[in-house]
Amino acid sequence: MAIQAINPATNEVLKTYDEMTPATVQDIVNRTHKAFLDWRGTTFSHRAALMRKAAEILRANSREYARLMAQEMGKPMRDGVAEAQKCALACDFYAEHAEKFLVRERVTTEARNSFVTFNPLGVILAVMPWNFPFWQVFRFAAPGLMAGNAAVLKHASNVPGCALSIEDVFRRAGFPENLFRTLIIGSRQVDAVIEHPQVRAATLTGSGPAGRAVARKAGEMLKKTVLELGGSDPYLVLEDADLELAAGVCTKGRLVNSGQSCIAAKRFLVVDKIRREFEELFVKRMSAAKMGDPLSEETEVGPLARHDLRDELHRQVEDSVAKGARCLLGG
Repeated sequence: MAIQAINPATNEVLKTYDEMTPATVQDIVNRTHKAFLDWRGTTFSHRAALMRKAAEILRANSREYARLMAQEMGKPMRDGVAEAQKCALACDFYAEHAEKFLVRERVTTEARNSFVTFNPLGVILAVMPWNFPFWQVFRFAAPGLMAGNAAVLKHASNVPGCALSIEDVFRRAGFPENLFRTLIIGSRQVDAVIEHPQVRAATLTGSGPAGRAVARKAGEMLKKTVLELGGSDPYLVLEDADLELAAGVCTKGRLVNSGQSCIAAKRFLVVDKIRREFEELFVKRMSAAKMGDPLSEETEVGPLARHDLRDELHRQVEDSVAKGARCLLGG
C-alpha cells in the first residue's frame, strides 16, 4: 500500500511512500529496543545536552519545517514557524527539568528505607495526529527520551514528511541512531506494533474511535496508555460581556490552526438580549480573516488538511441549514 503526501491547497502529490512491511516494522522496533538498553543507563546531563541540540536545530530550521507543514497539511507559514519554535521550547524545558521531575521521592514507612523511583519503561509507541504535526510529537518525545525511554512514531498518513523530518532532528542532534524511529505504516498495522513484546506503552492523540482502538489493544496486552482525545466545550457570552472583546476572542478561538484543533472553539452560547449585536461583530471579525495560500506570510486561515475533511464539513453545513440554521458568511 502506498502512502501519499498531498498538498491540500493545490491537490499536488508531493511524494509517494511505500508502506513498511510487517517484517520491517518488527526489525525497527527490535533495533529501537536495543538502542534503549544503552540509553537508559545514560546520565541526565548527557541526555540534556542532546535535547538542547535538538532545540537549536528546530530554531535554526523553523522556516523549513513550517514550509513542510504548509505543504503537507495546509498550516499557514506563520503558524508553522511558531509551532517549530514551541517544540524547541519543550526540548529546552525538559532538558532543564527532567532530572528534578524524576528524582527519587523518599517516603516514610515501617521499613528501614522506602522511596518511589521513576524508571524508564522501554520503547513507547506514539500514534499522532496531523493537525500539529511537529508539536504533538515533541510534547511526547522530549519528556519521553529525557526519562530514558525510546520511541517509535506512527504519524498520520498525510504528514509522512513531517514524521521523517522529526526523526532527522533527533539524529542530527546526536541521539543514538535507532532511539527514535518513524514507522511509515497505516492504522491497520498499529495492533501488531502494540503486540510487539518490546513495546511497553502506547500514547495517542486523536479521535475517540482511534483512542478506543488503541486502548482496547493495549488493555488486552496489559500495557500502559496515555490518550488525549477531542472535545467541544462551549464559549458562553453573557449579558455583561465586552462584546468587541468577546467577538475577537471567539473569532481567534474558532480559527486557531485554521479551525483544526481539539481546543478550537466549537459552540457559542450567547444570551438572547445581546445575540444580534454579538452576531454582527462576530461575522465582521470572521470575514476579515485572511484566507489563502498557506505558503504566504499574510495568510491567517489555510485549507482544511484533506479533501474528505472539507467534504464532511460541507455536509454538516448543508445539514445544519436544512434544519434551520442561517448561513451568514461563506457557504
